[in-house]
Amino acid sequence: MTNFNIPPFKQLLNYFWIAVTGKETEFTSGSIRKAIFMLSIPMILEMLMESIFALVDIAYVSQVSVNAVATIGLTESVITLIYALAIGLSMAATAVVARRIGEKDVDGARIAAVQAIGLGVLISILLGIVGILYAKEILALMGGEPDLIAEGYGYTKFLIGGNITIMLLFLINAIFRGAGDASIAMWALVLSNGLNIILDPIFIFGLGPIPEYGVMGAAIATNIGRGTAVLFQLGILFFGWGKIKLTVKNLVIDLKVMLNLIRVSIGGIAQFLIGTSSWVFLMRIMSEFGSEVLAGYTIAIRVIMFTLMPSWGMSNAAATLVGQNLGAQKPDRAEASVWKTGKYNAYFMGLVSLVYLIFAQDIISLFNTKPNVVENGALCLQIIAVGYVFYAYGMVVTQAFNGAGDTKTPTKINFFSFWMFQLPIAYVAALVLDWGAKGVFIAITAAEVLLAVMAIIWFKKGNWKQVQV
Repeated sequence: MTNFNIPPFKQLLNYFWIAVTGKETEFTSGSIRKAIFMLSIPMILEMLMESIFALVDIAYVSQVSVNAVATIGLTESVITLIYALAIGLSMAATAVVARRIGEKDVDGARIAAVQAIGLGVLISILLGIVGILYAKEILALMGGEPDLIAEGYGYTKFLIGGNITIMLLFLINAIFRGAGDASIAMWALVLSNGLNIILDPIFIFGLGPIPEYGVMGAAIATNIGRGTAVLFQLGILFFGWGKIKLTVKNLVIDLKVMLNLIRVSIGGIAQFLIGTSSWVFLMRIMSEFGSEVLAGYTIAIRVIMFTLMPSWGMSNAAATLVGQNLGAQKPDRAEASVWKTGKYNAYFMGLVSLVYLIFAQDIISLFNTKPNVVENGALCLQIIAVGYVFYAYGMVVTQAFNGAGDTKTPTKINFFSFWMFQLPIAYVAALVLDWGAKGVFIAITAAEVLLAVMAIIWFKKGNWKQVQV
């Protein structure tokens, strides 16, 4: 047991060590604040690793060409659709596994894990074939110019073609998080992104017998890093120290559980498809203003993800706490966990918004010094930062719905906020009123604020407490 009489700083360090080593596994009793800390720390570190890689990746690619940066922006707008499927299925896996763990049904959690992985493999193979065969057509559809397509299609081909590494990395980590093994998910990302950071310059610029692949090298490095991490995850599942351990006899299809996962994930997939496909259309609008504006926007979004990822870490902690506490028949504790997590997230995001508002141009200049790129990237950071405190609560409350298995409510909120509000506002402001890229940035902020307000109102009704998964 932790000694609560030790000085606060030492106690904090002790908690930190327990969190990253995964020694604390009980989250349905005791201090809610401590539970949030124990789950949030590894999840924040996990997401920080992902966002650090994204920044390093764009820093390397920025040295290749403006077209290379724009290629990443266009490709990742499409990749977000794959992320939507991966995250949607992951939400279902987290919700079902967390509920089974809260009910002390470890066998049920194992069965759910196997069915989720099977579904992920099938989906990723189908998408990979499309990416390999139609990389050039995908970039052309997104508005890429001929010289951009010629330079960057290899990146698109490798990244979408190898999406199974993205799918399984997301999915298996979601299983770990649902079980409360957040530290294992963190170490998987440390391995994946550590390798990516090391391999990126080798494959982009060439080293020894490895030729210079340019922007395509970034995709090769990403697949190697994520693929290695997936092997690590599978090793933990079959031979490791997590709550969920699989054996060969577990590798069977259970249609009832699989259909339940599909039922829960449909709302999650639809939810993220709505949100991420809206980003695809926003990117298409941005491409109307040229490669330099698009590059500034792409760099700004990467920087923004650097701070949103830790916030997603706290949001994922809320999802796990909701799922496990509902499974343990403690809905009031589940609700209290959400409000406390939202408050801590708001403190963090408020500080970040101040940094962006003051140092936006300096931040963008670290990645590219072309005046038009810096101007548009900085403007994007500043306008989006205005709504950061709202984003903090919006993310936590939305993930709380998902953790409860209520994926339909966030789907409705996303549909209204993004499709009925954000896209029309962005189109009219940017192209009809001729506000240019600024119109898109304003639409993004307004939609996220609206989403947060709607999510909080719906959450207070409490219907999510009655959802069965």
